[in-house]
Amino acid sequence: MKSILWKSADKLRGSLDAAEYKHFVLGLVFLKYVSEAMAEKREQLEAELKDEGGWSEDQILETLEDRDEYTGAGFFYVPPAARWESVLARAVGSVNGPSIGEVIDSAMEAIEGYNPSLKRTLPKMYDGGRVDAQRLADLVKLLDRLVFQEQLGDDGKRKGARDIMGEVYEYFLGEFALKEGRKGGEYFTPPSVVKLLVEVLEPKQGERVYDPACGSGGMFVQAEKFIETHGGNPLNVSVYGQELNLTTWRLAHMNLAIHGIEANLGDEAADSFHNDQHPDLKADVVMANPPFNISDWGAERLGMDARWEYGTPPVSNANYGWLQLMAAKLAPGGRAGIVLANGSMTGKSGGEGNIRRAMVEDDLVACMIALPGQLFRSTQIPACLWFLAEGKGRHSEYVRGRKGEILFVDATSLGYMENRTTKSLTDDEIVHRVGDTVRAWRGEPHYDPYKDLPGFCKSVPLSVIREHDYVLTPARYVDPPESDQEPDAEPLESRIARLTQDLYRHFTESRRIESEVRNQLEKISGS
Repeated sequence: MKSILWKSADKLRGSLDAAEYKHFVLGLVFLKYVSEAMAEKREQLEAELKDEGGWSEDQILETLEDRDEYTGAGFFYVPPAARWESVLARAVGSVNGPSIGEVIDSAMEAIEGYNPSLKRTLPKMYDGGRVDAQRLADLVKLLDRLVFQEQLGDDGKRKGARDIMGEVYEYFLGEFALKEGRKGGEYFTPPSVVKLLVEVLEPKQGERVYDPACGSGGMFVQAEKFIETHGGNPLNVSVYGQELNLTTWRLAHMNLAIHGIEANLGDEAADSFHNDQHPDLKADVVMANPPFNISDWGAERLGMDARWEYGTPPVSNANYGWLQLMAAKLAPGGRAGIVLANGSMTGKSGGEGNIRRAMVEDDLVACMIALPGQLFRSTQIPACLWFLAEGKGRHSEYVRGRKGEILFVDATSLGYMENRTTKSLTDDEIVHRVGDTVRAWRGEPHYDPYKDLPGFCKSVPLSVIREHDYVLTPARYVDPPESDQEPDAEPLESRIARLTQDLYRHFTESRRIESEVRNQLEKISGS
């Protein structure tokens, strides 16, 4: 399936750039998916009706086209003219009529009409002449090879259309983020970073989850998976999000629809700072990976905003605007996690140091995690995770008995190289190495008592943080790792002297070899 997807992208290169063909291909993949998912449900429904007996053929056919039979079961209803087989028939030329582009655009409009949750979501860009009819028909025929009906997964478990489409969608988003570089990173957060955020925040059923820079909705998808894995009902969660970029906002709607997540992403794509789509929201869990260090965020138009409880953030950098926006959205006892550049832990320009001090003194900051490098495909800027807890040490159920303390985790040594340029965290590192450490520190039952670990974590009182002028870099506080050398190991000074002598010998040998090579070359030249 991955091979087919990238062949589909190849067919569009030269006609569209990467940012456009992402939507172009994903729209068709979505059309294929909703058609097959409905067909899967239709077969099941038909078998049930025939098993019941007492239904005439006409009654069965009428019931099989009843929209409520599908939408009520969490499926999208696709009218006959919009189904994949109708689009495919036009692509292979077995039927005449409107152009293939017109057929696809009409199908997208029809699906939105029958499924209000998809309103203004699906791309309608196929009849614009950007891609010629033959290339578009070839693309449809290629994507016809994708199979979304129930099949056996790599783990030996049966997977339905929704599970398969979810995996395909996440794979495609990740690959396009890689191809698009920095621009692609605007809507894509590395999966292991999302998993770590969710693992530490631990969303639960019945809670309100909010992301003010939701991109394609990956945080929500992982939150749903976490809740389901831990025995909760993932459908019993209220999801709120906001996204500035219109095409990414549409991507998020499609992504969440595929995963069966009902979300309120606002009435339009909008800026969370200047056009808050959820002004009255107070959320139990807030999480985001906003753009790092953005300077053109219109701070001068916000003035003394009510959200700046801890101080007005600098016009030149939005980091402390994001932190305070998220803090302002927290319900009593709520918690937040945010990905930011490492400079946010130490910066003082424009009043950042004063804001950080006020947040620490208010006991809002619960945990700081320094991430390893090379996790992000779109930027080489080192990143960290901030975790905030409203009412920490007072009325918070999330953090018990840690008033006036912050947990610092130095995770910079974790991870493995996924490829030549990108690193990823393992599930064991996320769940046990970091997740269990944070849970123990928070006082979760059924975990061993928390202990500081040299080279990895340390719980630090506010008095010590004051001495360090409110710098929140974990390496400043975490004790250095214990030496793993044997007691009778070679002393450092002796080792340096020995290695220096070895290096000098290599230099001498290198010069000898260079001289010999020159002599031989001169002989060749002379002859």
